Amino acid sequence: MPLISVCPTLLPLPSHLHLRPAASLLPKTLAVPRICCFQEAYSVPSSRKKMDPSGCSAAAAGESAVAAASDQAGTARSRPQTSRKYGETHVIEARGKHEATVVWLHGLGDTGSGWVQILETLPCQNIKWILPTAPVQPVRVFGGMPCTAWFDVGLLSDDAPDDLVGMDSSTAHVAEIISSEPPNIKLAIGGFSQGAATALYTMICAVSGKYSNGIRFPFTLSAAVALSGWFPCARDLKRLIDGNDQTLRRMEKFPLLLCHGTVDDVVQYAYGEKSAAVLTSAGFKKLIFNKYKGLGHYSQPDEMNDVCTFLKSTLDLGA
Repeated sequence: MPLISVCPTLLPLPSHLHLRPAASLLPKTLAVPRICCFQEAYSVPSSRKKMDPSGCSAAAAGESAVAAASDQAGTARSRPQTSRKYGETHVIEARGKHEATVVWLHGLGDTGSGWVQILETLPCQNIKWILPTAPVQPVRVFGGMPCTAWFDVGLLSDDAPDDLVGMDSSTAHVAEIISSEPPNIKLAIGGFSQGAATALYTMICAVSGKYSNGIRFPFTLSAAVALSGWFPCARDLKRLIDGNDQTLRRMEKFPLLLCHGTVDDVVQYAYGEKSAAVLTSAGFKKLIFNKYKGLGHYSQPDEMNDVCTFLKSTLDLGA
């Protein structure tokens, strides 16, 4: 596998985040890590499948997100928000027999295409990868500036409010994507950074069988992977799982892989470690937590090989 490097996506720098932007960047500019290979721009070959995007501009998408947020009080009680304008979805077809489909969610400010080169090189021939792109919306951590985000997020703390409406909306988008997959195909969810947080929330919806507003989640997931992320809505976990015996049995058997770098200065290692502890104590007995010494807020070949090995093993895939 080629070496993996960090490609910056430029976003305004919040004063409370202490990142190290590239020397060539202007002051008040933030380099949000984005995964790519060979330090070159990626263009999707004509043979690569792309799902039809919503077609709206970034500005229109941001306006749509604001409108959806303002309307959340009335509609969240009836169904998850799905009216936000999601971006382009990339599909990497299985190179061998299609046995499993994994929906992979990118990080804050990135797009689905940012992970194509990484995932298509993994030796997971029987996995089909679906890489959606989050909608553009105002994000509190960037002072309200719009960027691609699965949900609104501010400071990572136990007291910070969770955007359950936004998470429900993105989880409903994932459900819509996998609704066209064949019934005999195993389904899994994974992601990086905020995508990892969204993947973990989607996992909770799957094992509990419902969204946060009580509407039924229609699919069964077989595994989840979270890289350099955190578990959102930890204080709502008890309410979300309800202590239901069937839910607890699903949690005990659910395979879950969390990976985190020890020098991550965007989502600190302590958040990954705490997320693993919270989920383990809640009943996820098959949780694996891998730490990577010296790894920052990006991925590396060893970590991605571990992801591949985990998925092949837990999903019982062929060679």
